[in-house]
Amino acid sequence: MLVIGLMSGTSYDAIDAAAAGLSLVGDSVVLEPLGMLSTPYDEELREALAAALPPAATTLAEVCRLDTLIGQAFAAAAVRANDELCGGRAELVASHGQTVYHWVEGGAVRGTLQLGQPAWIAEATGLPVVADFRPRDIAAGGQGAPLVSLVDLLWLRGRPGTPVALNLGGIANLTAPDGTAFDTGPACALIDAAARGFSGGRLDHDAEGALAARGTVHEPLLERLLSEPYYALPAPKTTGKELFHLGYLQDALAGLGTLPAEDVIATLTLLTARTVANALRPLAPTEVIASGGGTRNPVLMTLLATELPGVPVRTSDDLGLPSPAKEAYAFAVLGFLTAHGLPGTIPTSTGARHPSVLGSMTPGPPTVERGPVRLVLG
Repeated sequence: MLVIGLMSGTSYDAIDAAAAGLSLVGDSVVLEPLGMLSTPYDEELREALAAALPPAATTLAEVCRLDTLIGQAFAAAAVRANDELCGGRAELVASHGQTVYHWVEGGAVRGTLQLGQPAWIAEATGLPVVADFRPRDIAAGGQGAPLVSLVDLLWLRGRPGTPVALNLGGIANLTAPDGTAFDTGPACALIDAAARGFSGGRLDHDAEGALAARGTVHEPLLERLLSEPYYALPAPKTTGKELFHLGYLQDALAGLGTLPAEDVIATLTLLTARTVANALRPLAPTEVIASGGGTRNPVLMTLLATELPGVPVRTSDDLGLPSPAKEAYAFAVLGFLTAHGLPGTIPTSTGARHPSVLGSMTPGPPTVERGPVRLVLG
C-alpha cells in the first residue's frame, strides 16, 4: 500500500509529507521510504496559529477558521506528495494534524486537540484519510503520546544492547526497548521562543546553534529552569507548549536583570541537553538514535553527547530513516495499521489500559454514482 504521512510538530513551521510503500510480511511491517517534502506554512496562517496558541486567548470562530485553513494546507501538501513522490498512485493519507492543545491535569491527560480538518484532504486527493490519532488512546486511559513509540519499538527490535530512540522536536520524547516512552520536556520549544522573542519575530529558531555558540550559560537561570516540577514526574507523562512557551521563559527571567539573547539561548540549549540526558541515564542506553529538527543544531547535539559520556549519539539517518521525515513516516505506519484494523499503541508506552486501533477514517469518493432514493419503514 502506498501511504502518505503528514506531520506538523510543535514548532509549527512546516508540514512534512513522507511517502512510504508499506506491507505486512509475516509479523513484520515492511517500510520502503519513497521520499519526503516539506511545505512551509503560509506566513499569515503561521502568525494566526501562533496567536491562538496557549497561553493566548482565542475564540471558537478562530478555532473553526484555523481548522479549515490548516486542513487546506495539509491537503495541498498531500496533493503535492502524491504527484511528486507517488506518481499519483497513493492509496491512503495519514494526517497527524496540528496540535493546538494537550489538556493535562494532575499528570493525567483529559483530552487533546489537533486541527486540520481531514475532509479537505480527502476532497483534494480523492483518497481515504486517517486522522485524529491521539484521542482513542486517551479514552483508554493513556497519555495519547508519544505515539511514535510503537514505530520505534518495531524499528529497533533486535538491535543489540539497549537502543533508545529520541525525538528532538519542539518537545523531546524517547522510547526504550522495554516500551518505556515519555516526553522529557522541551527540545526546541524554549529555544525557538527565545529566538522569536529576542528578535521581535525576525527569527523563528537558532539556525545551526549559531546564537547558542556565541553565548555563555547563565547558571542562576539554568538552576531556576531545572527546578521545573515536570522533570521529576514519573513516566508515562506528556507535555507541550501549554507549559513551555515564551511567557514561561519570561517568568523564569524575572529578577535576573537584562541578559544577552545569546546567553539565554545558550542556557536553554544546555537545559534541553541536560534534561534529556537526565531522562535517558536511568534507562542505561547503549546508544541513542535521535531524529527531529533538534538534530540540525550541532551545539545541542554536542552538549547532549557531553552529558552522556560513553554513549554513542547518532541520528536515524545512520540507520536509513531520514531524520527530518521520521515522524511523518511514523504516522504513515500508524495510518497503515489503522486501515488494517491493527492496534497502533503499546500500553507500556502511553499508560493506556489496552492497545487501541487509532484515529478516525474520512472516506474517499463514493464507490457508486448514485445512492438510495427512498427510505422504507419495515
